[in-house]
Formats: sequence, C-alpha cells, structure tokens
Amino acid sequence: MSNLIEDAKLSVDKLLKKAYTKAVSKGELPDTGGLSGKVEIPKDTTKGDYAANHAMAGAKAFGLPPRKIAEILLNNLELSGSFFERAEIAGPGFLNLHLDGSWYKTVLETVSAEGSDYGRSDEGQGEKVMVEFVSANPTGPMTIGNARGGVLGDTLASVLDKAGYRVSREFYVNDAGNQVDLFGKSIEARYIQLIRGEAAIEFPENGYHGDDIKELARLIYERDGEKYLDMDSHERCKLFVEFGLPHNIALMKKHLERYRINFDDWFLESSLHKSGYVAETVELLKDAGHTYEKDGAIWLKNTDLGADKDEVLRRANGFYTYYAVDIAYHRNKFTLRDFDRVIDVWGADHHGHAIRFAASMTAPELGLAEKRLDFLIMQMVRLVRGNEVVKVSKRTGKALTLNELLDEIGVDACRFFFNAKPDTHLEFDLDLAIRQDSENPVYYVQYAHARLCSLISALEQEGFSVKDPKQVDISLLNSEHEHELIKQLAQYTEEIRLAARDYDPSRINRYVIELAARFHRFYNNCRIKDAEAELKNARLVLCDCTRSVIANALDVIGVSAPEKM
Repeated sequence: MSNLIEDAKLSVDKLLKKAYTKAVSKGELPDTGGLSGKVEIPKDTTKGDYAANHAMAGAKAFGLPPRKIAEILLNNLELSGSFFERAEIAGPGFLNLHLDGSWYKTVLETVSAEGSDYGRSDEGQGEKVMVEFVSANPTGPMTIGNARGGVLGDTLASVLDKAGYRVSREFYVNDAGNQVDLFGKSIEARYIQLIRGEAAIEFPENGYHGDDIKELARLIYERDGEKYLDMDSHERCKLFVEFGLPHNIALMKKHLERYRINFDDWFLESSLHKSGYVAETVELLKDAGHTYEKDGAIWLKNTDLGADKDEVLRRANGFYTYYAVDIAYHRNKFTLRDFDRVIDVWGADHHGHAIRFAASMTAPELGLAEKRLDFLIMQMVRLVRGNEVVKVSKRTGKALTLNELLDEIGVDACRFFFNAKPDTHLEFDLDLAIRQDSENPVYYVQYAHARLCSLISALEQEGFSVKDPKQVDISLLNSEHEHELIKQLAQYTEEIRLAARDYDPSRINRYVIELAARFHRFYNNCRIKDAEAELKNARLVLCDCTRSVIANALDVIGVSAPEKM
C-alpha cells in the first residue's frame, strides 16, 4: 500500500543525493562521504510543498555557506520523471520543491484503486499486538470512564491493524477478589430487604448502591422466591455472585456491541487462580530471590527492579493481591499466548501503578526481555450539560451509565467525542454533541460525507457517473483549493502510521475534520454541476475520492458515514 506523503519526502532526499553525487563528480563540492538532511512540509506551502535543509546540514563538512551549497545542488538537480516540477532556494539555504501534476494524479488513482484498503501499510510487519481495554469490574453497569477507554482502545486497535500489526482486543474480567465478595453481599442485602423490609439487614459498608443491585435481587426473587432466606450467608452470597456476574457480563457485551466494540477475548481473572498460574508466578519470583517475607506476607523487591516502592504479592492470610494477579496475567499474555507487544489502556489514576508495574515486568526470570509492555494512560472525563456537571460515581449508583449516554446522544457522537487526545482532560459537552450544525464536529464531518453522496447521486441522474481517474484529465484540477484537498487525501496513510506509532487515535478525528473543512472550501470555490464536461468529470473523481476517505476514516473511529442528513 502507498504512503504518498512519505514517498514524496524520500523522493526529495534521493534527488538531492543524486545532485550531490553529480556535483562531486564535477568538482563543485568536496567528497565527504555523502549528503544528509531533513525533508519537511512547510506551514506555508505557497513557497514550496516540501522543504529540505540538506545545504545547511552540510555547511560545516563542505566548508561553504549554505546558500552556496544550495545553489550548487539546485544547478545539478534533475527533476525530470520525478513528482516535482521545480525547485528554488529560500531563506538561509532551504531548498523548496513544488509538486507537479503527476503526483496529484497518482494520489487520486491510488485512493480510487485501493478503496476501503486505502491507508493500510506494512509498518507493523505483522507484529502480534494485544490491546487490553475497558476491563471494568462486572459489579455494575459501565460508566463514563469505561466509555472513553472503550473508544480509545478500540480505535487504537483499528489504527494498529491498518498500520500492519496483527491485533487482538481483550477484555479482562475481574471475577475474583474483594469487589466480587462485596458484590455478593450487596445483592444479599437487597434480597433480604426486598422480602423483609429495609430494617431487616444493614447494607454493607462500601457496598454497591446502584439500582442494578436491586434489579438483580428482584430477578433472583422472581425466579426462586424465598428459598435463600434460611441459607448460610456465605453460601447464599456465592450463589448470588454465580447469578449476578454472568448476568452483568452479558449486559456488558450487549452494551459494548451497541457501542460498536467487539472483543476477540473475554479473559477471566478466576482462570488464573484455578490454573495455579498466579501461585506459579509468585514462586518463580520467590525462587529467583526477588521476594522477602514481612509480617507473614510475601513482598516483591520492586525497588531493586527500578520502582519507587515494594509491593505485596501474597497477604498473611494466604490470599494473592491484585498486583500478583496482574503479573501472572501479563506473563500469560507474553509467555503462553506469545504476544510481541501488549498495550494496556488505563485511567490517569493508574499512572503510578503503571510505572511500578512496568518495572516489575523487567525481572529476568519472567523471560520477557524481547517483549514490550506499553500503557496508554487517559485523563479523566467531565460531563457537562449546560452549566451542570453530570455525576459519574459508580458505587453510589448516581452515575450516568454508558447505555444511558448512548440513549441520550447516540453512538456516533459518543465515539467521536471520546476519541479526543488521551493525555488531556476531556470536558464532554452533552448539549454540543446533539447539535446539528457546524459547531458539532461529528455532525460537520458526517454532513460533508452526506453532501458528497447527494452531489454524486445528482450528477449520476444527469448522466455524469464517476470515472476511473486514468480516464479523465486530472491536470485540470489545478486550483489552490483542489490541490489542498488532494494533499489532505494523501496525508491519510501517514496519519494512520503516526496514530499507531504514538498511540494517539485522536489524530484520525483531527485529520477527518480538516478533510471535511478542505472539502467545504473546495465546494464553495470550485463549480461542479455547471462546469464544462471534462472539468466536471475530474472534479467528480475528486469528490468521490474525498467521500471514500471520509467514510474510511470514520470507520476507523467507529462512526457511521450517512448518505443523507
């Protein structure tokens, strides 16, 4: 697949190196072993589409002023057969190159030929990557933090896939530990209160207060009546957990599917305990001398591995901590399932844990020296409606759940807004998300796609169908607005590559907003319907390519591309 932005940069570098070789052979520049420099796209492209600093980078080695070197390179530069029509010197010695019509034609031919595969590359070279995200406790409905992590993780997985990685999406189900015990006790209390009244039993401290717990108790009562009233509390809670967890996990799957998120694996924490893998992992660290005992507990010497504090692996009561389970789980990912890279999408409150945990995983005995563990740490979300901050507390039961949010503003707005830059705090304006005007970015982009579809359909009714770019005169697309739009189409593959490299899927949001903006400027300044036939055919190709790439980018984010609005 093609990355025409990168291809053009590499072409500039090769052309200048050929010019240098030619200048050396003529004795105009000294042979210092080669020429190097950077090629960039300047902010002001009216003076050149690409700018190279090779003349300035070589000034010291050549013992000549940069502008003199630039003049020599320019005199030896051969642009025939390249993507460039001319070059010129700017400033202290930059060489600016201007694209010619063949490049713009190649862009449209590539977009048209590759269709929905446009933007793909082999950057990842098939590296096996797991993205683990959401992983909410199955003790209640998913809330806003889960909503943001869900979109960021899912979109990151999409850009990694498009960049040539073999990607697996995983949800880690915390179906063991204290929170599950508390979940069972919360259902028990609501079950007894349902039958005998509020005063019959005290609700557990730090219990789950949400209406979903009351609903679980009601479902149990409707199915089995009072049969659990005289049962031992421990056994009763165990049965309630066995009912409640699968019920909640099924709801999670349903709501996430509505959110257009489908996981390849739902990994149960309990499976690590049942298999003995947690105990085995702790013994491995213990035998390697990475642990010590204190007050009956087993501690990991995490400071020896580069962390700021040690961690408890097994408590004095014999129960393994979440930290020990996490180490076993990640060892499972790398060792048993052979992932080359694992990316965990965590909230900002896990930042310190991520640093300490990364240090723990460097213990040589874990055998992960060739593996890579990374974290995408996302900042918090604040929902606002008008001047009111919307509550997001889960345990108190006063949260706006993911499913309720989807009811209120829809999947498209949720996915687009939550796919904001991960390392910045997000203020999610619920009123803005449902506005149908250009201030709402998802509406703005979708409207551009619908406008393109309507335009193409209308022209088809007039007898002008979209042709193969090779059959039309693309050189007619020579205005500033047409060139700027084509350049943005060419940028897509590079944006996918950078989003994958930087773990920043929000780049695709920014890209497609700019693409829509350039289309609207083109549409408002370039006649289409009443243009002459040859120009109309060329602009129709440009419109169809723009429609295709907008749909492509929205698909990566998980947002629909409507044909009518």
